[in-house]
Order: sequence, then C-alpha cells, then structure tokens
Amino acid sequence: MRFQLLGPLALADGPDVVVLQPSKPVILLAALLLHANSTVSADYLQRAVWGEDQPATARAALQTCVLRLRRLFTKHGVTGTAIEAVPGGYRITAGPPTLDLLGFRDQVRRATALAGDPEAELYTLKDALSLWQGSLLANVRSDVLHRDEVPRLSEERLRAVERVCDLLLGLGRCGEALVDLWTATRVYPGHERFHEQLIEALYRTGRQSQALAEYRRVKGFLLDELGVDPSPSLRQLELSILRGEDLGAGGAARAAVEPAPAPASAPAPAPGPVPGAASRVIQGAAVPLPAAAPGAGPVPVVPHFTGREAEAAAMAARLTAPPPPGADGQRPLTVLVSGAPGIGKSALAQHVAHLVRDSFPAGRLLVRMTRADGHPRTADEVAAEVAAALGPARAGERALLVLDDVVDADQVRPLLTPPDLAVVVTSRMGLGGLIATHGGWVHRLTAFTEAESYALLLAALGTERVEAEPRAARRLTALCGHFPAALRILTARLLTRPGLRLGDAVDWLGDDPLARLTLTDSPDHSVSGLFDRALDRLDPRLSEALLRIGAGPPELLGEADVADGPEGPEGRKDHPHVPEDVLEQLADAGLLEDGPPGPYRIHDLLRAHLRRTVRIRNRRTEKV
Repeated sequence: MRFQLLGPLALADGPDVVVLQPSKPVILLAALLLHANSTVSADYLQRAVWGEDQPATARAALQTCVLRLRRLFTKHGVTGTAIEAVPGGYRITAGPPTLDLLGFRDQVRRATALAGDPEAELYTLKDALSLWQGSLLANVRSDVLHRDEVPRLSEERLRAVERVCDLLLGLGRCGEALVDLWTATRVYPGHERFHEQLIEALYRTGRQSQALAEYRRVKGFLLDELGVDPSPSLRQLELSILRGEDLGAGGAARAAVEPAPAPASAPAPAPGPVPGAASRVIQGAAVPLPAAAPGAGPVPVVPHFTGREAEAAAMAARLTAPPPPGADGQRPLTVLVSGAPGIGKSALAQHVAHLVRDSFPAGRLLVRMTRADGHPRTADEVAAEVAAALGPARAGERALLVLDDVVDADQVRPLLTPPDLAVVVTSRMGLGGLIATHGGWVHRLTAFTEAESYALLLAALGTERVEAEPRAARRLTALCGHFPAALRILTARLLTRPGLRLGDAVDWLGDDPLARLTLTDSPDHSVSGLFDRALDRLDPRLSEALLRIGAGPPELLGEADVADGPEGPEGRKDHPHVPEDVLEQLADAGLLEDGPPGPYRIHDLLRAHLRRTVRIRNRRTEKV
C-alpha cells in the first residue's frame, strides 16, 4: 500500500487508487504523513483537525479520531503501517516506497548527487516531478495545513521545476524548456525566475520579438499587481536581448553544473513560515508540467485525466497480470493504443503507466518515436537510448516502455526482446503486422461519449463554473465533437478567461470552431494545426483522396456504393471513384472512423478543416 500526498490524499494498491473522502480522520492522516517518522504533538494535531478554536474536549476527541483512522486503515486493507501513540503525540512510519512525498525528496537528493552529469540529473528530477498528481491536499479540509504545509511543499516542487528548466537551457534544449515554461509562467505569474527562463528560451530559439513582448508582459504584471519593478536579473536580460548578445554560455549554462540545494529529508514537526522563501512568488495550484520533446524520459502525469475508464482498467489488468504457466522466454507483453491524431492515445498510455507503477520496479520510460517535424526516429537510435536510460537489467524486476507516436512496426520490433519488458505502443496506424507477428492487445480509441466530455469540463474548469450552466457546457462539448484534443484546447482557453460565461462561449465558439480552437500564445496547439500535421505525414496520394472525401457530400461515405458515386447530368460522375484500398489506408491511419452510416465516416471537425483547406487552395489557384 502506498500513500499519495502530492495531490488529493489517496491510498494506492498497485493500479487501484482510492481518493479518500474529506473527514477529520483524513485531516489527521495528512498531518501525520506530512511529518512521517517524527513525533507530531497532540496540540498541533488538534489545531490541524479543529482549527484555532478547538472544542473543550479536543484531547479526547483526538483519541477518538485516531481510532476512526485505524478503522479506516482496516477498511482499505492498510497493513504494515501503524499509528503509534508516543510521549507527547503520535507518529506514523513510512519510507520512499510507501509515501510519495518521501519518494520525491529521495529522488531530488539523488539528482543533487548527479550534479556532474546534467543528463542524468535531469532524468532523475523529471522522474521525481512525475509523482505530483494535482492540487495538493484538495480533499483535506484543514485551514492550518493549507496555510502552513501546502506553501512549503509547493516551494519544494518549484525549486525542482526551476532546476529542470535550468538544466534544459544549460544543455541547449531550449525548445523543450519552452513547453514547461509556458505553463509555469501562467500558473505562477509572479514567479520572476520562470519568466526569466522563458524569455531566455524564446530569445535563444530565434524569437526575439516574443522574448521582449514577454518581458513587457511580466513587467506590467509586477507593476500593476505588486507595485514593484522587475528584478535586476530580468532587467539585465532585457538589455542583453536588445544588444543582441549571445546567451548560449550565460547564466543558464552555469546553472547546469551548479545544483540547487536538496530539500530536507522531512520538515520540522512544528510548521511555520517558509524560511528563505522567495517573497515575490505568488503561489498557485500545483499542476503537472507536460513534457513533449523527443527522447526517452520518465512518464509525465496527465492533468485532469478523465474518461477511458474501461480501457484504462483493461490495460492495467493486462500489464499487471502474472505470466501464463510455462511462459519462460516469452516475448514482452505488448499493448497497442491506436486512433486518430488528438484522440488521447498518449494521455491514456501515460495515465495507465502511473496506475501500474508499483508493478514495474525497474522503471517506466516514455520514448517519443517521432521528431518535432513528424519524421520517425530510427530503431537503432531508439534502442540505444532505451538501453542507456534503463541501465543494467535487474534480475526479476520488470520495466515498462511507452513508445509514443510509432510510425511503423519496424520501429518497434527491435525493442521487443527483453523478457522482463512490457511495452505500450501508441500509434495513429493500426500496426496489424506487428500484432500478427508479435501478438498483444489492441485498444482503438474513438471520440469521447457525452458523459466523458462533460466530466472533462468538470475536472478542468471546476464543478462550480460548469454546473452553473450545464446546458451550455454540453453544447460546448458538442461543438468540439467530443474530440479530446479540441476539448483540451477549449478548456485551456476558458481557464484564461475566467469571466466568460459558458453560454457566451457557445456563441463565440460556434461562430468559427476551427479558428477558436487554438491557443493564441502557442499556435502549434490548435485543431487545424493538428490536422495539417497529420496530412503532411500522409502519402500525397492519400492526402489528396482525403481532401476529395472531405470536400464531397456525406453520402460519399454513406450506405451507397462508394465506388460508383452519385451520377450527375449526362451520366457524369460528380465524385470520382475512391479505391477501397485507399479508404482502408485512411482508416488505418486514424483519419476515417468506422461507420455507421456506411463502412466509414469522417469526424465533423476534420471534415470542416478539409473543406476549408480546399477553399483556400482553390482561392490561391484562382489568383494565379
């Protein structure tokens, strides 16, 4: 059994996670775990549970609360962990394998010891940050803990995130750092170091105007909200950019060899203000920062993961099932997640990887199988990277490999050799040849159900905002076609506009869904861009066929004989024949969905994008 503190307080037993319902015993458990292996005074526990105005019978009530917590342990099968009554208070014993907070601190200390090897330090820190699961102690209703403890823990995480970004910049991986920094600067708008790193990363990737615009934005925020000027280091960075200086060997590069201090093994039992905490940091909700650069690394946590319950449960069961009798030397277990671009394949694979973490003590590794330009990485390159990341095999211990965005089966086959390896493959392609030769299970994803779409809005926007306008919320999910990528972009836009009513957002989105389903500060995150990149990866013959299908009437993929097409005047065919093998290839690439109606159908958002693409191309041709 594992206690999870870095998010809602939960109990995890392998892939099964139980988020505890708010109650006084849960507050008591949180207070004890926050100071695991130390005596926590009865006075502090009483304040944590009942606040500053305690009942006259608080001491007796605390003993009752301890008994209720012990019963809660029995109910959920918690063994090997006891709540001890010791002189002055109570104590709970835990270690890195049984408490994620201690696991995080242990990984951070390991990273500090690897300061001479920036790549290894970076990998270890990312693995540590993957333990964070969302808003801290969201189900623990204690003003004392949220006042005294949550800021401490958030500060530990912020230091680790800062260090990761310093390492990325020092290693010259500025584009990868941008992914984390866009999120960090928006979640923590008053954290100047994140802005400094973002501005440097923008400048070093050739985006000088964006870097200066970001400086002006944070300068305005600091003056308007805090009444202070930017720090000297931020002002110096602006001056360096205006002068056109080379920042490649600047402060970030030095930071890559100067490690940040590791957190203490445990906080003091009597909490108070955070010593030395940056006074210019505005705390916000802790959210995981996504990773998206090519390469092998720890599996990141998916924020606000919802839906896919049946698929997640089935994948977790298959990955953790014991091998069949007489299975010595069998090929690694393979699970394939396929479907359209933006359908949520990567999110599901990463979510399941965290559900089954305890079954893979040798590690869980995410490997991006395509480069930023969409070109596939070679099998030899990936094999060498995986071998280096996993290190020497540990006898009897299993590892999990998530191969993300596989282009063809030849990328995967060389990796399916170690018997103690389980592999989750995500791909837009069906990869039937791989399944035929190596076996495994296939989960082909389609759009969300209405209930799953609504649940995503609840998780991302909050119950209060969504349930105030439930009809408008459902209308928004319908306008997104229940397409996961579209819903993610929509919720990101709505989060940046907290004053926008959902009813008004319906009209705003309905006017031009394709134009509105994009993030203005990150144009690569758009539904149109997603579909454009998918078309670019197709053989030209297939992309032309898809454009023809998208621009044609729905009947082209209906019950009628697709090969014949509707007859126009004088027997002319208005819609040329689309060979069945082309339709099969488009379906295999996730761009056509299974019917009904007919054998295939096309998603409404993709059809709208294809029609717009054809109109733009026709206008350009007319101008020429």
